[in-house]
Amino acid sequence: MKAVITVIGKDTVGILAGVSGECAKNGANVIEVTQSVMQDMFAMIMMVDISGCTVPFKKLAESLKKIGEQYGVMVHVTHEELFNTMYRV
Repeated sequence: MKAVITVIGKDTVGILAGVSGECAKNGANVIEVTQSVMQDMFAMIMMVDISGCTVPFKKLAESLKKIGEQYGVMVHVTHEELFNTMYRV
C-alpha cells in the first residue's frame, strides 16, 4: 500500500529532512519525491510505501501534520485508495 504526502508553505531549512525522517521513524519508505521552490514557497509531493508502517495510517498522518506545524507548512497525507478513487474518471 502507498500514500501520497503533499507539503506546501514558506521555504525553510529542514522540511524534506523532517518529513522524510518522520516517515522513516514510523516505517514508511519514501519511494519517490518531487519538490520545487518558487520564490520563497516550498512545494513537495512524496509517494511512500506504508505496507511496513509500524503505526496506523491515521497516526502517521497526525504525526506528519505535527511535523508540518513545526516547520510552518501544511502537510496532507492521502491513502493511495482514496487518491485513486478521487481521480478515477
